[in-house]
Amino acid sequence: MKTNDKVLIIGAGLCGSLLALRLAQRGYKVEVYESRPDLRKVDISAGRSINLALSDRGLKALRLCGMEEKAREICIPMYGRLMHDTAGNTFSSNYSGRENEYINSISRGDLNAILLDEAEKHANVTFHFNKRCQKVDIENTIAHFKDYETDEEFTIDATVLFGTDGAGSILRKSYYLERKFLFSYSQNYLNHGYKELEIPADKSGNHQISNAHLHIWPRGDFMLIALPNMDGSFTVTLFLSYDEGEFNFENLTSEEKITAFFEKEFPDALALIPNIKEEFINNPTGPLGTVKCAPWFYKNNTILLGDSSHAIVPFYGQGMNASFEDVVVFDEILDKNLGDWEAIFKAYQKARKIDTDAIADLAIDNFYEMRDHVANPLFKEKRKIEMDLEKYFPTQYFSKYSLVTFNENIGYNEAMTRGRAQDKALLNLVADDAVHTNLNMTKEELKVILDKVKEETNAILEEDKITGM
Repeated sequence: MKTNDKVLIIGAGLCGSLLALRLAQRGYKVEVYESRPDLRKVDISAGRSINLALSDRGLKALRLCGMEEKAREICIPMYGRLMHDTAGNTFSSNYSGRENEYINSISRGDLNAILLDEAEKHANVTFHFNKRCQKVDIENTIAHFKDYETDEEFTIDATVLFGTDGAGSILRKSYYLERKFLFSYSQNYLNHGYKELEIPADKSGNHQISNAHLHIWPRGDFMLIALPNMDGSFTVTLFLSYDEGEFNFENLTSEEKITAFFEKEFPDALALIPNIKEEFINNPTGPLGTVKCAPWFYKNNTILLGDSSHAIVPFYGQGMNASFEDVVVFDEILDKNLGDWEAIFKAYQKARKIDTDAIADLAIDNFYEMRDHVANPLFKEKRKIEMDLEKYFPTQYFSKYSLVTFNENIGYNEAMTRGRAQDKALLNLVADDAVHTNLNMTKEELKVILDKVKEETNAILEEDKITGM
């Protein structure tokens, strides 16, 4: 492991560009190859999430590379969810009871662009676009490419190769096709897909609905969400079954059916989407899948980072944040001076995999919570208590959402374990009418609730520990 080792990164997306920047800052010579055109010159957003939720874990990674402030300049803070029912009524639910805790809507392309710009300031980084990796000889660390502009095929021989090429990773594919080692791999899809639409800005270029919230239209088996953009528009995403229910992607094939669906389920959103028919018919429907695999590395030659090793569904807003956190954890392992790449890779996977498995499971959990539970009276009562506890006891109580989203120094697995036990404890207490909240509850009365929740949570954690869960 030397700074003059030739480092090859496949994939110049968010994870790949951040990794390239950090390795360059550490003095490594880095070559990055990307199959798509340079997004700073060509719009390549079609079919991919246009905006993402940037939160504390992602900001920690950007801070490590000196990019936090530049990223914040292109962020829109979202302080909570705003739920919409079929009658057009709304109610809000903050993400935290503590002040100044929020998530940020950010353009995928704009964030990627500033990372590419910053990385290119380093003479030891070179980006190559329109170069598709076709396969990797993992034994010899040789990547085979095709140039989309010239049709030329060529190879790159590297000392070490990083695969940050997303859920469809060519490096991961090479792992199981070459059969050089025992490689476990699973890719599981929800029966729901997603389609992106747009609420445009008004005539003055302003947002037509609150830009301080992530908007959700929960409908049980499906839902609509909307995140604000800097230009006054909203990116709207429909999550819907492919083939189940009265309305699904397979049967919404005519303008009449599309209109009838939105008029019945999302009338207030429909009024804000002038091109609904054209967008629905022409915009692609994307799959929602989870990737888990192991090991992430082969000898001292190659390793997977980001979505290539742990793609997740988007319902906790942690996909990008988890990939950015990979770079932080990898950087921490590099600081240990373990001597060679294989030792680094082993230590990184040992430190990281338990947490990426956890956030994958949490993201599935949150799909059902956002779709089914956010409008449930029991859930709303639980959430109100959580907000009060966080407000009055900001250092003693953290909801599961806060543990995951606003506690970047706690691993996802720890956040999941404690958060699930806490949720179970609080829901049990609410369901049994053992705790309740009201607008005039004193801090002393809330302290009684806090103590009950802590006691019940610890009992559940101990029980789970005994039973091996």
